[in-house]
Amino acid sequence: MRSLKEAIRRVRTAETERSDVVVELRDAERARLEMLADELRSVFAEIPDDNETFVLSVTGGTPSRLWIDMTSFVVMDRDRRTYRFLKDTRLGRTVILETADLGDMADMITNYVAERIIERERAMEGDWLLRRTDRGEETSRRRTARELARTLSPPSPAETPDRRVMGWVVAAFLGGLLIGMIALVGYLWVVQAGA
Repeated sequence: MRSLKEAIRRVRTAETERSDVVVELRDAERARLEMLADELRSVFAEIPDDNETFVLSVTGGTPSRLWIDMTSFVVMDRDRRTYRFLKDTRLGRTVILETADLGDMADMITNYVAERIIERERAMEGDWLLRRTDRGEETSRRRTARELARTLSPPSPAETPDRRVMGWVVAAFLGGLLIGMIALVGYLWVVQAGA
């Protein structure tokens, strides 16, 4: 005789066994990633304290991941024995290395970390050179501006070959201004007297 209760019990038992297998697989996957992290702890301990780029953290989830930095991580392949070192780039996700050998993966990650540290040092050096070049250009611009100002500014009276000529020009201008003012006052006086 068939029983619905018996069928439900069998399905639940099978589902529980499958869940146990999935949990065991996840635990095995996480354990392998933890082993890789243990291999890399001495490498990450040598990273300078001022470099906060690297993480070395195993996170849960599906799939579990061993994060190396903000864009690269290691996951286990579907066979649960092969490590996959992946990097997210602007062009998509790239596989850096896929191997079942723990040592090969640890060596690849060590080289990756070394390359990233060197890239960071070069970028910082480039920033320093750029600031230095900017300062040099600013000094050069100031020097050029001073030289240009010297060539465009009129010479000082001590540098004028004939100061008397300049004195006569100024005196003639002021004299002409005085004569013009006297003529204007005289004209206004005559116009007002005639009115």
